[in-house]
Amino acid sequence: MIASLTDAPRVVPRMRGVRGATTVAFDAPEAVDDAVAELLHALTSMNDFGPDDVVSAIFSTTCDLRSRPPAAAARAIGWTDVPMLCMAEMEVTEPLSRCVRVLLHVAVADGRRLRPVYLREARALRPDLVVDA
Repeated sequence: MIASLTDAPRVVPRMRGVRGATTVAFDAPEAVDDAVAELLHALTSMNDFGPDDVVSAIFSTTCDLRSRPPAAAARAIGWTDVPMLCMAEMEVTEPLSRCVRVLLHVAVADGRRLRPVYLREARALRPDLVVDA
């Protein structure tokens, strides 16, 4: 008996969330671009997915970053088909300066674990999740 393509097990994608954060050296468009590109590259390479797998991205920044929204930096590196939203972080007593956070919603195979990425000074936010690449 010959199996048909419909008999093959299907991998059903599941939407998962993965977080990341970094800091920006100074508030200038090129510095935001560099930090966001580094963060998104680390998230995609560490977790083996690309922009086509990303369902949406939610960015937040501390209030001291005003020169460029992180979504614009993401679009500059080719994330043109990903719906993105940017917002300001709530002000807290001891904030981490010039911080960009992201929550990516990604379509991946069911059961696959995604690893968060914390770079630069943002490593202090979740030292328990920091992985040296």
